[in-house]
Amino acid sequence: MTLFKNKYCIESTRLSNRDYAANGLYFITICTGDRTCFFGDIVNTQIHLSAIGQIAEKFWVEIPQHFKHTYIDAYVVMPNHVHGIIIDKPYVVETHVETLHATSLQTYQTILMIAIFTTMSMISPKSGSLSAILRSYKSAVTQWCRKNGDDNFTWQPRFYDRIIRADGSLDKIREYIVNNPTKWKEDKNNPSSLWM
Repeated sequence: MTLFKNKYCIESTRLSNRDYAANGLYFITICTGDRTCFFGDIVNTQIHLSAIGQIAEKFWVEIPQHFKHTYIDAYVVMPNHVHGIIIDKPYVVETHVETLHATSLQTYQTILMIAIFTTMSMISPKSGSLSAILRSYKSAVTQWCRKNGDDNFTWQPRFYDRIIRADGSLDKIREYIVNNPTKWKEDKNNPSSLWM
């Protein structure tokens, strides 16, 4: 852990040299706060979603409607976490460059504002990045809970991601996701299995 403003901060789990707005396939796991089973129960190896679980699933399926070039693959909403594969394709930002023949004060201010915007965008989460997508998803579910009287709902602050490489692991991850409800008793996210 490192210090930031005299407070300990947990180091990022993201790869420092990875552009999470670039194309790729990501295996995502998002857990609820304290692994509380807000999303439903597993009965006879089948997930029975609560109202919050149904919203979590609905909003997950709707991710591509809110983020261009983003698609979802296999997913499952479990009692206290969501597993899913997100496919993020690159997008191109068009820029227009004009040649300046004389620098006026207004042009100088424009150049300065562009420099400030560029610097801020380099240090901020990029629009359409994996972090931005998941922050928006988690926020939407939380807002729905607040509007519908469940002020106790929380997420864990972070998420787990694994970059899916072209090594045949995609099919194994899909199988893991689909079979997750059948293995709930042994799942590390199952609160009752933590004591085993």
